[in-house]
Amino acid sequence: MSFNVKEPVLIIGLGGVGSKLAIKSKDALNSDCLEISNNPKDFSNENPSIHVSTDSIINPSVQLIRGSTYKVSQDIKSKIEGYSTVILMSNLAGKAGSAMAPVVSEICKEADKGLISFAIMPFKYEKDRIFNSGVSLKRIRANSDCTIVLDNDSLLESNPDLSPKACYEIANGAILHVVESLGTSEISSETNILTSSKEGQNIEESLRDSLKMLYGNTPSNAVKRSMIYVVGGNNIPAGVLNSITNLTSGILSESNSQIDMSSTADEAKVIMLSSIQGMTKFDNYDPLGMIPQENTLDWTTPDCSLDCKLDLYQLE
Repeated sequence: MSFNVKEPVLIIGLGGVGSKLAIKSKDALNSDCLEISNNPKDFSNENPSIHVSTDSIINPSVQLIRGSTYKVSQDIKSKIEGYSTVILMSNLAGKAGSAMAPVVSEICKEADKGLISFAIMPFKYEKDRIFNSGVSLKRIRANSDCTIVLDNDSLLESNPDLSPKACYEIANGAILHVVESLGTSEISSETNILTSSKEGQNIEESLRDSLKMLYGNTPSNAVKRSMIYVVGGNNIPAGVLNSITNLTSGILSESNSQIDMSSTADEAKVIMLSSIQGMTKFDNYDPLGMIPQENTLDWTTPDCSLDCKLDLYQLE
């Protein structure tokens, strides 16, 4: 089943990375933008914002930021009123994104908003961020009508010569391209894996890297449908386009793949958006993630730290 984007649309950016993506995305959909962060330096002057205050704590934990987000939940609810669709941008490798995304997505679900969530996952070497990103993603998937996940680590595995900054630029570019296509392309109401490749490759190499990135995230039998965006398609020879069409049809089956041409870039590359059903590698980020929801005692409210005003030392 496909997710239908209904106007009016609000794009919410969480933290620094999420806010930057939201600002760049709002013009593509002619939408409004809301920035939410615990750091006021993340805010721009031209968009509404909500500051999640952690009071005097300089280096707050994920749990403290999450607890502080609940304190401004009424402000968030008032900001999303009047919108039919909410697009949530979050970097789950960062404290702000992994802390606030479960709370904001929960608020949108309770308000019965159509919610598309974009989530960027951390590199494997960011070991202190893996667990929190897995916990957050599980809750985002449960709260969202459609979840789109981009894994920085699988992008780096396909292109080990890339710097982290280059990976961020490729990831942001892929996300923005999908946002721009929301008005014309259908997106499955499931979990979707977003994959891409570096610049300067020929189109076959770009497709290969996107497929390698995809199957680094999930088993091949979990892929149900793929939308293949050929960026700069008008500059590619028709024979090459026919070749990659035949190739993807053979790998994904003809009924499960669709090609979308875009002429919005000078350099040609492939971006893939694949809907999946079943397990992903992200399910292993949380060691307790295999426990079914109905057997989990504390599922309703995610782990958070709150100052209960008790005469106890606050360990933050």
